[in-house]
Amino acid sequence: MLFFALLGFSPLVENLVVTALTFVYVFGLVALLNFCVTKFGLPQDISRKITHIGAGSLIGFLPLYSDLDWSNYLNVTIFLVWIVLLVQKGLFAQPEDEAVRTMTRTGDRRELLKGPLYFVIVATLCGTILYKSLPGIVAMATLGWGDGVAPIVGSRYGRWKYRIFSDKTVEGSLAMLIFGFAASVFFVWLVLPSELNITQLLLLAVVATLVEGCSPKEVDNILIPAAVVVATFVSANLHLIVG
Repeated sequence: MLFFALLGFSPLVENLVVTALTFVYVFGLVALLNFCVTKFGLPQDISRKITHIGAGSLIGFLPLYSDLDWSNYLNVTIFLVWIVLLVQKGLFAQPEDEAVRTMTRTGDRRELLKGPLYFVIVATLCGTILYKSLPGIVAMATLGWGDGVAPIVGSRYGRWKYRIFSDKTVEGSLAMLIFGFAASVFFVWLVLPSELNITQLLLLAVVATLVEGCSPKEVDNILIPAAVVVATFVSANLHLIVG
């Protein structure tokens, strides 16, 4: 990044600084939400989804990482730390623990070993195997924002309900489509502007919405990004064939 270059930072130092910022961001968000839950009675399901959205938004730090050094893969350090924390907290945490308050629906610590743990594992894969790639960015944007906003809208404003493997609402699915698509457009523009294709991103958002609508609870954190990654590669290969 030009700012770090002007300060004379090496790529390694630059990436260490950005990684430190991700820790400040994540732990600051968890602390803030815990405060809101404790002091203002913020519902835990809302806090959980805000955490979900915030974690997905970590891809916004990717443009700050220098690709001139192996340390760009330090972008997943925060997720690796949370894998360890979620396992530990899911097994042993007390009800007043910050993670239990902010990342579970009911206050049951064992929930941390399901959706939240799946999320950080997926994020780790997107930050390594799919680092700064279209499928990785779209998968995290859709999972973070689309799947983050959909339950909030569905649980509070949903009137038209349907059920496949779990209860969903049409309003929630529309929120999934709109916010997943909007987040994908924004983050692809931010990280990979040369690959911004509105039509392709809309199609991927539709795929993600259909998968979310059919997914059982908890495993949607795996199925949604997996579907987006597969659909991205399929659409790319079809484009090559047609082209």
